[in-house]
Amino acid sequence: MKFRTTLILLAIFLVLLAVVILVEHRSEKVQEKKEAAEKLTDFKADEVEKLSLKKEDGSVITLKKKDQGGWQLIEPLEAEADDYEANSLAENFASLRIDRVVEEQATDLAAYEIPKKEVRLWLKGQGEPLLIQVGMENPLDNALYARRADRSQVVLLPSYIKYSLDKKVFDLRKKDILKFETGKVQSIELKAKDSTWKVKREGDSWFFVQPLQALASKYQIDNLLDSLSGLRAKEFLAEEKDRERLKLFGLDQPEFTVSLGLPDSQEIVFYINRKDNKVIATTSLARKIIEVESQIATDLGKKVDELREKKVAVFNSWEAVGLSLKKEALVLNAFREKVREKGQEQDKWFLDGEGSKKEAADEAKIESLLRNLEYLEADEFIDRPASLQDYGLEPPALEIQIRLAPADQAQKDVQLLISPEDNQKKQVIIKNRDLPYLFRVKSDFLAEIPTKIEDWKQAPDSNK
Repeated sequence: MKFRTTLILLAIFLVLLAVVILVEHRSEKVQEKKEAAEKLTDFKADEVEKLSLKKEDGSVITLKKKDQGGWQLIEPLEAEADDYEANSLAENFASLRIDRVVEEQATDLAAYEIPKKEVRLWLKGQGEPLLIQVGMENPLDNALYARRADRSQVVLLPSYIKYSLDKKVFDLRKKDILKFETGKVQSIELKAKDSTWKVKREGDSWFFVQPLQALASKYQIDNLLDSLSGLRAKEFLAEEKDRERLKLFGLDQPEFTVSLGLPDSQEIVFYINRKDNKVIATTSLARKIIEVESQIATDLGKKVDELREKKVAVFNSWEAVGLSLKKEALVLNAFREKVREKGQEQDKWFLDGEGSKKEAADEAKIESLLRNLEYLEADEFIDRPASLQDYGLEPPALEIQIRLAPADQAQKDVQLLISPEDNQKKQVIIKNRDLPYLFRVKSDFLAEIPTKIEDWKQAPDSNK
């Protein structure tokens, strides 16, 4: 009896389950049908292989996807397309929603000014393009009257489509045609009417090799490279450069010539000139002449002194693991090491005490001096000094050595020799061991220098 009841209940359950599945299936089909009815197009953007926009004046812009990826402009001219703009166009016309249906069986398309504009979309695997014809704007909400050529409906499309339809050739062109990989550049040489210089990359740094031997500002040189690589066309002035066009825009004798040295003796040369309130550019690898933003001329017009590294020593204070001072009879050595306190590992500063005994240091004072040295900048450079003795550096009044442990790099030292203070000018002269020139700097930082080892010892009650 119980077995029979179980079979009956199981049968009822299966029937109910089948009903639920059927209802859900039908609901899904109804929903899919409803969603399909709300779309003028229903495909994915990456299915578009070619598209064209026909304007009200009859002109046509056509873009085609390249075999290797990206887009090419093929009409009204052949040029590299802006991939972002081309992909945005494809996305805007894929799964294009309808605001509402105006007429199911439209007979008078002229009443809607259809077709003022047309969009053709060639989809992967389909021979004939999908044609969308667009008419006038609805004055109430700026929606656009439109139809698919293979349907009888006239519908209203959302107003944002207007921006896609109004794209011009310039909007769809690739504008960063002078782009290059900045990380591959090994040297930069600039020739201008008022300035000529050359820098070379050495590890993570840039060094001037002309007109002097000096450390360049990594920030400034890297920014200059980024600016050159990021130049974008404001206007295309010539599609094919030749001698006549170079002369027309003054690029045969440009204001700035910038040669970028690449691996394997390769080179890119930028030619940049100012003419008729425009900054005009091309390169040895580009066929076109373009107008670019004027800021690049300002950047290239900087003098060597503006591009030099003004910091006495380029380092990060948080990477310091040792600090030594020598001043008259005072010799002070501080070092940072990891210690475990209250179950946690921390970095602590210590001083070398008597008998190789380490003593807790006043960390705030050490780190304050390190930060001051990190941001210490030249008021003036002294290039090609004849003798260190002439500047009070042989012997120095103060010697500072900073030991650094950068992440994932070998330890290195910064050694600074410091002259006696000029009490009248409140300046000192500093020699960085790694550089062939001297720095004249403000002497404020000397207030941070201890006069005795006790000045840097941790106060007895500071841990309480």
